[in-house]
Amino acid sequence: MSEVKLAAETRTEFGKGAARRVRRENKVPGVLYEHGMVPIHLTLPGHELLLALRTPNVLLSLDIDGKSNELAIPKAVQRDPLKGELVHVDLLMVKRGERVVVEIPVVAEGDLAPGGNLLEYVLSTLTVEAEATNIPDTLTVSVQGLSAGAAILAKDIPLPEGLKLAQDEDTTVLQVLAPQAEEAAEGEEEGAEA
Repeated sequence: MSEVKLAAETRTEFGKGAARRVRRENKVPGVLYEHGMVPIHLTLPGHELLLALRTPNVLLSLDIDGKSNELAIPKAVQRDPLKGELVHVDLLMVKRGERVVVEIPVVAEGDLAPGGNLLEYVLSTLTVEAEATNIPDTLTVSVQGLSAGAAILAKDIPLPEGLKLAQDEDTTVLQVLAPQAEEAAEGEEEGAEA
């Protein structure tokens, strides 16, 4: 897991007008939430934050006003639907050793059994409980040689040490489907011959 350092400033102005002024300076308004504490309103550097958020579940080391250094993970990111620019970010303060529940992308590797079978992602992420400073970027599962009708459940995906499944273990994550279009085409050819 990567840790990205960002300089952050506390905000004292709130509302749409203040947020627009912050965005014009190529910065992003955000809120840092801590368990049971008053939220801290921040201004974060736009480009650096955009690059950091390309990594799922990135750990941010925030230097707030040059006085305190806090660790945080992104909880909610709002983007402009047309431009894709960051509009607002909600962060959750974490401590080293603290366990958090996060969603981690699932990546399949290997080749399916011959025959034109298709791999369907029923879920693209898996919800797990992990130490805040030790969250993997992805979870990898092998689909080598699987044939039509096979399914991989959440409990079948190998988790690295320290991770614990935080969702129903019998949830289907991946399944292998038989090719439907080819079967329909073969049926049409047989009808044409008759």
